[in-house]
Amino acid sequence: MADENDIQAQPGAPAAVEGGEQQTEGRGPGRGRGRGGDRNRGERGGRGRRDDRRGNRDEEQGEELIEKLVHINRVSKTVKGGKRFGFAALVVVGDGKGRAGFGHGKAREVPEAISKATASAKKAMVRVPLKEGRTLHHDGLGHFGAGKVTVRSAPAGTGIIAGGPMRAVFESLGVADVVTKSNGTSNPYNMIRATFAALGEQTSPKSVAQRRGKKVADLLRRGGASAEVAQADAEAIAE
Repeated sequence: MADENDIQAQPGAPAAVEGGEQQTEGRGPGRGRGRGGDRNRGERGGRGRRDDRRGNRDEEQGEELIEKLVHINRVSKTVKGGKRFGFAALVVVGDGKGRAGFGHGKAREVPEAISKATASAKKAMVRVPLKEGRTLHHDGLGHFGAGKVTVRSAPAGTGIIAGGPMRAVFESLGVADVVTKSNGTSNPYNMIRATFAALGEQTSPKSVAQRRGKKVADLLRRGGASAEVAQADAEAIAE
């Protein structure tokens, strides 16, 4: 009995519990598992990480882009066990406000090829000046390989007069009125490249005036218009 009293009197000794079991503060089996479970859940799934990924997706989707799938090509390779198929996708992307780009991607599956092509198109977007936000400023010619295209500005209400691959470019670009003609080839890759070559040569009166150190109204008056009409046209030009 004396030895037990001496043990209980010692500071820091664990308290004796009926049945011979000892218990220490803060280390109960239920409490320990609960804390460990909460800690593991925080390390594994962390809501913060999911929120960060969701925020990044929202930022990427903040800019609404128009995606047009132009062409999908399937190729096969004969191997010892049979045939192995692959896919190539051609995609045109634009914001509908004067910016557009195209890209192509290859993969074993169609969705992966389209996603690669879309990512490539977003990186290669170019800006094209538009007249009144609906048509081109002037006519243009584009050439790539065997593809030759002609693009012409058109009055309001004309619509998009273009073939399949070229139509996808102008719809994603935001052009509402245009007349086009393609000669030489029906290959969608060459048609798209020739179309962007023609769009790359587009200039606006504002950019020409800045390059020559003049006013837009001075350039428009050389066409025979009066000073009042030239000034009104110059104010109406947004690009």
